[in-house]
Amino acid sequence: MTPADRRPSALALLNLRARDWLLGWWRLIYLGAMILVLTLSPSSYGRPNRRVLAEHIYRNTAPNLLGFTLMCALITVVITRIVIVTAISYGLSQYALQVVIRVLVLELIPLTAAMFVALRSAIASGVELAQLRGSGALEAMQQRGLDPVRHEVLPRVTAGIFSTITLAALSCVVALVMAYLAVYGFTLAGVAVYTRLFGQVFNPEVTLIFLLKTLFFSLAVSLIPMASALYDSPELRLRASTELRMLVRMFAVILLIEVLSLVGNYY
Repeated sequence: MTPADRRPSALALLNLRARDWLLGWWRLIYLGAMILVLTLSPSSYGRPNRRVLAEHIYRNTAPNLLGFTLMCALITVVITRIVIVTAISYGLSQYALQVVIRVLVLELIPLTAAMFVALRSAIASGVELAQLRGSGALEAMQQRGLDPVRHEVLPRVTAGIFSTITLAALSCVVALVMAYLAVYGFTLAGVAVYTRLFGQVFNPEVTLIFLLKTLFFSLAVSLIPMASALYDSPELRLRASTELRMLVRMFAVILLIEVLSLVGNYY
């Protein structure tokens, strides 16, 4: 038998890749279920775990607050000005603020917050966990009777979720304030009109979709790097960098969530 005959067929390769793909997503769901159980367990918040959890939350959130908020404020002013000028030129000024609220608060800010947290902290946390796994630290921890998921994975996932939701919530408030100031200036004369426009955009259905989208974004950027670090085989680590694989999976999930939210909001 020649070496070419010993190579797996195209169908076998396709089956192998499909199995690996399904197994990867199943492991992601399984890790999410474990994290949910540990989050609801009081034993996960003992004194040593509380300190580690607080450290990860601070490290993932505090350094990003000022920079991300300033960036959102600047983008809000620029986009608001562009939309207002364009709407006035077409005689559609009455719809300009609704467009700003929908584009910025409803769509761009949650997506931007999720990607910002992913690139600044979540992927780095996944790489740290992959290095711990490669060095045998997680296995040694398990041999000492400690749960690696509880002590190493849970704080990182919780910190990623907290950071994403915090940045998105704070930036939405800043964007709404800056949009108001860009249109009405430092006066309270437009508060009633602005509040009514906000209520027209954020009806109960849209508000629910917005909250669910932000939550699922935070879960995606927090869980996917951890699942890749814990479960990817050494062969996969040789084929592609850890960061690239995490980013590709994360982008696919975030894109799916965004498409579903757009369908829910506009169809």
